Amino acid sequence: MLRRSRGEKPVYLDPNQPVDKRVENLLARMTLEEKVGQMCQCSGFSEECEKLVKEGKVGSFLNVQGAENSNKIQRIAVAQSRLGIPLIFGLDVIHGYSTIFPIPLGWASSWDPDIVRKAASIAAKEAASEGVHWTFAPMVDIARDPRWGRIAEGAGEDPYLGSAVARAIVEGYQGADLADPDTIVACPKHYVAYGGA
Repeated sequence: MLRRSRGEKPVYLDPNQPVDKRVENLLARMTLEEKVGQMCQCSGFSEECEKLVKEGKVGSFLNVQGAENSNKIQRIAVAQSRLGIPLIFGLDVIHGYSTIFPIPLGWASSWDPDIVRKAASIAAKEAASEGVHWTFAPMVDIARDPRWGRIAEGAGEDPYLGSAVARAIVEGYQGADLADPDTIVACPKHYVAYGGA
């Protein structure tokens, strides 16, 4: 059992400690339920989700929009849960947030990675200002059948063009440093286990 003297900051909360030590210390303090909870995600916010956040049984949220809402939920996680682990907020920011750009298939048809990167950067800045940390984009599936309903989310049927567009989107969302408050984490999808195409 880990003990600390009164007033001493736990290792996992000390930003001066190496990340691996902080992670190790935090994991040692977590119950099995809290570890599983970090892999659980709520969509939207409800009384049941609030209860789970206080119990440390939620790690992320989908579809919570607006800085006021995400800040309210984040305060609950940090101040009212046992370990104070911050939440991550995700949202589909596919082709813009407040400013809406052409769909990714349209971005690809420009053959201009620089303009794609700039559009994704603007979307990231807008989303980050509203409390979003993470987006489920770019969609990197190669479209082989135009009847597939998600073809518009990708860059079309050319693997080379698709990879150039995906790279530009990731660079636009993430910038040079994810510590920059105007960036969000990109999460390429669905290529690993998706069978729709």
